[in-house]
Amino acid sequence: MELLLLFIAAYLLGSTAWSVWLGKWFKGLDLREHGSGNAGATNSFRVLGTKIGIAVLVLDAFKGFLAVQLIAYSSYAGSAVHMLLIGFTAVLGHIFPLFVGFRGGKGIATLLGVVIALHPGAALLAMLTFLLSLLISRIVSVSSMAAAVSLPFWLVYRFQEPSQILVIFSIAIALLVLATHRKNIVRLFRGEENKVRFPSKARHEE
Repeated sequence: MELLLLFIAAYLLGSTAWSVWLGKWFKGLDLREHGSGNAGATNSFRVLGTKIGIAVLVLDAFKGFLAVQLIAYSSYAGSAVHMLLIGFTAVLGHIFPLFVGFRGGKGIATLLGVVIALHPGAALLAMLTFLLSLLISRIVSVSSMAAAVSLPFWLVYRFQEPSQILVIFSIAIALLVLATHRKNIVRLFRGEENKVRFPSKARHEE
């Protein structure tokens, strides 16, 4: 019963659809009907603005982090397997949120929170991979996929992670991110994927 309650709590945490709620509270719109139609941080930045975008990013990451921390207050404390399962459940909650009709986001920010809770060092290197890829490609979806795919490599080759379960989980994360970005991949091949516009020095001086 305790384990079942943990899974339910993690799923409900993941289902807190901050991008949808903040969009309705502050802008009077459903984020899923605008921009890319995705209820995630990237579309929040694009449609709702920088301040709300940052709030969504932080809140979505925090719910993944908090879900993993729930294990520390249970009889399963210290169990890597249960931490992974709880974290994955929170991500599924974000992708299929109960509170907003099961139409959520891709789970990237929530995954980040889970990985930070599980392995801060690998999470940091994955974030650096994201930033480097974004500077080069200027495409958020490419950067998200690059960060996710890099995670197993950082764990194995940089940290020599002894936990096979954690490595397998990181591979599952990479596959999940690729699967949730199917439409983005199609748009990339068509040359239709949106690029981030960095402010130029001249524009900044104006």
